[in-house]
Amino acid sequence: MLNAGQTLHEVHVEMKKLIAMVITVSLILIGEQKVMAVEEASYQVIQKDKDFEVREYAPHVLAETLVDGDFEKAGSQAFQKLFRYISGDNVSNTQVAMTAPVSQKSIGEKIQMTAPVGQQRVQGKWAVSFMMPKAFTLKTLPQPKDASVKLRQVSAQRMAIIRYSGTWSEKNYLSHKSELESWIRKRALTPSGDAIWARYNAPFTLWFLRRNEIMIPVNE
Repeated sequence: MLNAGQTLHEVHVEMKKLIAMVITVSLILIGEQKVMAVEEASYQVIQKDKDFEVREYAPHVLAETLVDGDFEKAGSQAFQKLFRYISGDNVSNTQVAMTAPVSQKSIGEKIQMTAPVGQQRVQGKWAVSFMMPKAFTLKTLPQPKDASVKLRQVSAQRMAIIRYSGTWSEKNYLSHKSELESWIRKRALTPSGDAIWARYNAPFTLWFLRRNEIMIPVNE
């Protein structure tokens, strides 16, 4: 139905814009599903209360690096180092078959991307980490060539979680961290470590589609 003063041509233009918008969002969602079709940390939900959960996490290995800088820049600075490591910038015993007419030396082993990307405050710096796939152990993972990237075994642990969408701003992080700390106190849980900020999506993900979490270790 036409609005007052609106021609058929104008309606047609508006419809084309709407269709283009729907197609764009659909393509972004499809791309997002492909990008995030990655292994996630294994856990069991112990309690659930709306956006809050208590989870039991299985042991896992992290590739981790420490960086200076503010909250919002630290992740970007560290991401490049960690991504280079899983992309092959590591010392690996994997042999690559010889090809003709040129032979190749052994190259770094590529490691599948996993979720989430973690970030927490450690000794005045930000520790940013990638969880390593379950197929690897501390012994079987190739060693990083970059000395600032460390591999660390994490024991099974219980975590209190708040899940939220939105921007990756420090303001958003602090607001939800405060909510989680309040929820922990109400549940008479005892924090046993510092908060970890977990991101599950690629940077190009629309802000309202992002899965963000804050995790605080708690005693049983």
